[in-house]
Amino acid sequence: MTNVVIVGASGYSGQETLDRVLAHPGLEVAALGSDSLAGKPADTLDPRLQRLDLPDFVTNDQALETAADLVFCCLDHERAAALVPPPDTVVVDLTGAHRLGSAEDYADWYGFAHPSPEHLDEWCYALPELAPPTGPLVANPGCYATAVLLALAPIADAIHPGSVVVDAKSGVSGAGRALKATSHANAVLENVAPYRVGAHQHEPEIAQMLGFDVCFVPHLLPVRRGLLATCYVTPAEDGLRDRLEAAYATSSVVTILPDGAVPDLARVQGTDAAELAIFTHRATGRAIVICALDNLGKGAAGQAMQNANLALGLEETAGLRLSGVLV
Repeated sequence: MTNVVIVGASGYSGQETLDRVLAHPGLEVAALGSDSLAGKPADTLDPRLQRLDLPDFVTNDQALETAADLVFCCLDHERAAALVPPPDTVVVDLTGAHRLGSAEDYADWYGFAHPSPEHLDEWCYALPELAPPTGPLVANPGCYATAVLLALAPIADAIHPGSVVVDAKSGVSGAGRALKATSHANAVLENVAPYRVGAHQHEPEIAQMLGFDVCFVPHLLPVRRGLLATCYVTPAEDGLRDRLEAAYATSSVVTILPDGAVPDLARVQGTDAAELAIFTHRATGRAIVICALDNLGKGAAGQAMQNANLALGLEETAGLRLSGVLV
């Protein structure tokens, strides 16, 4: 069995990561880190954990001192940036702390100076279907970035870069478990609102992989989870659908829907799958590429598990939620 430590286990992404670890036949929990729940039993997080033989919570620092083969980092961005990876350990960072190649970008996009700029090049930005992990230190992509890159990366050299506009919408769990005025029920229910317009932190990682900037606007949906990205592009050549189908022909996670079928938030909620579809706008000839995924699944914990499996040489889909027909 592979011993696993989760730091920041009491947040949404940490809890979802624990769920995948528990479903994985080859992983065993060695430590659960949470500064707010340290000293308390695991079922403090969720009563359903009472039936399982899990260790009590310890502080995040104590968890990192626990011998393990795999660490999932679910801390806040700035705290994760200061993480010193344990030697001979695969570390998958679900935060934005190691996604950007340039340390200077952290002050602009995340609001802090990166404490370890000299080590950023040791981390690989890994989107399993398009850029699998190349080392033991793995930067897991952001949820919006995952959806946009799945939609656009395979066709990036066949579209006009300046034409790209992305309208994206996500459930409120994307804001994390910490209380914020903008995520209170009174602000979210019966409402749809854009936020961080022109300044969202996932923009530079999208540009980093595509090779060009996109006009990206996120919106908050009055739902718990799920994400939908609609990408408008002007083709530079024909065959965009063929490129997408070729890119994901062997994927067990990403599905290219048949002509005329549309991605559906409800079908991907609670799963680690992604749905893609492409359309042509009749009047303008523009292409519309749409991606739906769960922001906590393929957009966070599910993708982290994919990356961990690949980095450890395990079955890529082990522990993932991919089968079944949800109502």
